Amino acid sequence: MSDLENKKSPVVITIARDFGAEGHEIGRILADELGIPLYDNELLVRASLRAGESLDKMAAYDERLAVENMAFLPDRYDARSYSDKLFQKMSQVILDLGETESCIIEGRLSDYLLRNNPNHIAAPFEDRVEIVRKKRGLNKKKGAKLVKQQQKAREAFYKRYSAGKWKMTSGKDIVVNRAKLGREGCKDVIAAAYRYKVAQLEG
Repeated sequence: MSDLENKKSPVVITIARDFGAEGHEIGRILADELGIPLYDNELLVRASLRAGESLDKMAAYDERLAVENMAFLPDRYDARSYSDKLFQKMSQVILDLGETESCIIEGRLSDYLLRNNPNHIAAPFEDRVEIVRKKRGLNKKKGAKLVKQQQKAREAFYKRYSAGKWKMTSGKDIVVNRAKLGREGCKDVIAAAYRYKVAQLEG
C-alpha cells in the first residue's frame, strides 16, 4: 500500500502473484470487501488508448508476452520493441492510478512502479500445480510444466523492466500463503492491513 502525504491521498494495494496462487481471484473478492476497484485487464484498455492501438492488438500481444515469453527472445527485436512500448504505456497508467484513487492493481510490475508497501500473493509450488491442474483439466505433469513456464515468464518480465533491480519477492509488506489461508484468509489479512492504513491517515 502506498505511503500517503495527506488524508486525501489514495491507498493503493498492489498484488504480485505467483502463477497458480489465485492472485486475481483474491484481488476480486478483496475489491468487493473494500469497495474499491480492481485493475488488471482494465490497464490494457487504458494503455491501448494511450498507445493509439486497438484493444484487440494490445491484448493479443500481452497474452503472447505472458504465455510465449516472446519479448525476451534475442532474435525477435520487433517483439521486444512492441513489448517496451506496451510497458511504457501501462507504466504511466499505473502511476496515474496510484496518484488519483484508492484501488487494487494486479501484476504488470505495479509493485515495482509503486514501490511503497505492496502486497504479494504467494503459494508453495506443489499447491499451485494442483490449483492450475484442476482448473484447466491437466494431469500433474502438464500442470507442473505450465506453472514453471508461466512463473519463468513473470520473473523474466520483472528482471527486464526493473533492469534486474527488483524480484517478485522484493519489497513486500505482506506475503500471504494461499495454500494455508485460502482465498478468504488472504483477503482478510490484506483487508485488515488496508483498513489499518486508512485509520492511521484519518487519525
